[in-house]
Amino acid sequence: MKVFHLLSLQVLSLFLINANIFLVRAQDDDADDEDVSVEATAPVVPEYTPPEGAETFAFEAEVNRMLDIVVNSLYQNKDVFLRELISNAADALDKFRYLSLTEPETYKTDDADSLEINIEYDSVNKTLTIRDTGIGMTKEQLIENLGTVARSGTTKFVEALKEAGNKDAAVDQIGQFGVGFYSSFLVSNRVTVASKHPISPKQYVWESTNGASDFVVFDDPRGDTMKRGTEITLHLRDDASAYLNPSNLRSLATHYSEFVTHPIRLRTTSTMEVEVEDEEEDAGKDEKKDDVEDLDDEKNEEKTEEDDDLEIKDEESKPKKMKEVTTYSWDTLNNNKAIWTRDKDTITDDEYQGFFHLINDGDNENATSWSHFNAEGNVNFRSILYLPTNKPAAYQMGNIDTIKGAVRLYVRRVLIGDEFELLPRYLSFVKGIVDSDELPLNVNRETLQESKILKVIKKKLTRKAIELVRDFAKKSADEAKKSSEDEAEISPDGEVDVDTKKKDEVKEDKYLKWYENFSPNIKYGVIEDEPNRGKLMKLLRFQTSKSDGKLISLAEYVENMKDWQDDIYVLGGTSAEEISQSPLLESFREKDVEVIYMTETIDEYMVKHARDYERKKFVDVSAEGVKFKDEDQDLLKRREKAYQNKFKPLTKWLKKLYGSTVLRVQVAKRSLGSIPAVVSSSDFGNSANMERIMRAQAFQSDDTRMSFRIFELNPRHPLVVKLLEGCPPEDADEDKPFEPSQETIDSAWILHDMAMLNGGYPISDPIAHNKRLTKVLQKRFELDSLDLEPAIDPPVEEDEPPEPDMDFGGLNMDDFDMGSLGDDIDLDSL
Repeated sequence: MKVFHLLSLQVLSLFLINANIFLVRAQDDDADDEDVSVEATAPVVPEYTPPEGAETFAFEAEVNRMLDIVVNSLYQNKDVFLRELISNAADALDKFRYLSLTEPETYKTDDADSLEINIEYDSVNKTLTIRDTGIGMTKEQLIENLGTVARSGTTKFVEALKEAGNKDAAVDQIGQFGVGFYSSFLVSNRVTVASKHPISPKQYVWESTNGASDFVVFDDPRGDTMKRGTEITLHLRDDASAYLNPSNLRSLATHYSEFVTHPIRLRTTSTMEVEVEDEEEDAGKDEKKDDVEDLDDEKNEEKTEEDDDLEIKDEESKPKKMKEVTTYSWDTLNNNKAIWTRDKDTITDDEYQGFFHLINDGDNENATSWSHFNAEGNVNFRSILYLPTNKPAAYQMGNIDTIKGAVRLYVRRVLIGDEFELLPRYLSFVKGIVDSDELPLNVNRETLQESKILKVIKKKLTRKAIELVRDFAKKSADEAKKSSEDEAEISPDGEVDVDTKKKDEVKEDKYLKWYENFSPNIKYGVIEDEPNRGKLMKLLRFQTSKSDGKLISLAEYVENMKDWQDDIYVLGGTSAEEISQSPLLESFREKDVEVIYMTETIDEYMVKHARDYERKKFVDVSAEGVKFKDEDQDLLKRREKAYQNKFKPLTKWLKKLYGSTVLRVQVAKRSLGSIPAVVSSSDFGNSANMERIMRAQAFQSDDTRMSFRIFELNPRHPLVVKLLEGCPPEDADEDKPFEPSQETIDSAWILHDMAMLNGGYPISDPIAHNKRLTKVLQKRFELDSLDLEPAIDPPVEEDEPPEPDMDFGGLNMDDFDMGSLGDDIDLDSL
């Protein structure tokens, strides 16, 4: 009996397999997501000839020329053919859905009628099929819509409804079935289109070969295989076999059509082996079973269980026959939803963050902030923009020019491209999407880049991105300020009591942390984007001489300015610590005037382009002629004139002595505090910091990076006054020229080097500088000569072996606490 049951199960499984083969072949178009199995066969592909009774029609216009344009010029990436065909299918679905709502009697539908797009591939016949359950086309529509390049049935449909006064928003989503269809010839030798319109009694086929000047239309010999819709079959070229790979198809459909409203399903195939029985052997076994049943019952009872086990063992020992079976399954490719089409009040923060991860290549880092908006006006579009938290990896290379844009462009939820420059380069870190119904879908990237509509979108998008950063900065500052106010409480005595616990919980300004990563981008925008320069400058943050290491805005600096102050004072350097030790800040500290520290390389360039902020001019502290307007200007002029006359011999002699190392020597017109001299830059030259930056760059000549150095003397410093006494007098006799002592010359050069360092410049001749300092030290220690002392000659010592180092750093009995082992351990017994 066990043998009978085993054979019965095998026969039953084989019957079910054959039944599935019949069902799949009969109802292949209605297959659902459940796996079914069919036997793999390799049919012979006959040479193509149009069927009898097919009507031949000539293409309108210059089709050969147009197809040449499509193949060689309009589309530079062959992958877009799938995007175009899916878009056309989605348009057909939208059109049927609209008509089913407006004309339900004519276009009837029920819950079982799903609106979907199915993709199938046949590796044996080298065909790719895209099928939709949309509106379909009649015979006349096939001839008209596919017989004329760039003619669109859906476009005429929209125009007819608009003429009738119907302004329903759903109509605007219907696209074109025109040039995009012909992109199928990028990868096909022949294209077959089968279509069934709901009101058409028959299903028709349109067919044409690549490069042909005509096409054929005929009744579908298969009959009405579709209730409605369109089925496009591409007979692929030999060089297009990659589109028979399910992974490639899944990747392309997901990339371009991830957010299409209707489900896109891909039929995939996989092969497996199942156990089968030979039909003749099965028949013989059935006869044998009948004979066994006719035997005497007593004889059957005499069989022992050992005989049954032996027979089963013999049956199992036979080699199993396996059969290769192909399994079909349907995978939905566009599970992600286009959240930008929803009202932003209905979208949670988690949904926004999840969508950011989706468009940010699966990065788990959350977005810092985002903006979801609908732009209305001459051009309408929807968009979501995100500010990333961390600097993108591409920014680590330091070349912002090579970084591609991170905002994807969609047309009716179909991806057009993710490399469009929708934002200026300095905002290339902003991620997001833009979806517009007004852009043409079937044009190449270069043509779309020049579209006037796209230029309007870029302008609005840039403004929104800047507003996003501005709102984020304001919100972060308000939260940090509120947290700081909550920390401090007023005691009953009227004193401010700071809660230590709350102080640790004070929120930091999130914008300042974000700004550390993206400040070069904002400053780069100040340089390049003149129309938005004022908005961008409000986003800048700097350390200052009075900010205690914190970053403040230019608006805060202006608020802290002195009443008499009209300029914004800045000073550049490699770090805030270095700048804070600059001697140039001494007089500013005396006046309690705040100075902005410019520590980034781009700061100097930005200040030169911006020039001012809210009509407050940027003034470099290291430049000549920096004056404070709180002083008596008349007194300063008289004092300046007097000093010039007094130190004229010294300035004249020093200029001759220093030569080309400085542009000119003059008495300082500003207060230098306690420093004797400083080398500053002219108003039209590079500062010391800028010269340092340019010197570090490649291919920079000395003439390009050289600044106009001005040597300024402090007329009140005793070293300068003493040097004046040793220089040649102004009325020196030319016949008996005055020769300054070598000590005076060396002192003048030491003063020169000190002034260079005070101004942030390198010493022009370090070797000569060291020699002069050596003379100073020689005189300071009263050394008659700098000759070297004789080398010492120590006595010979006998070699002694080194003492062994017994401290090996290993285990030591003292390291163990033997007392902790207790009294239970008998060490003698071990």
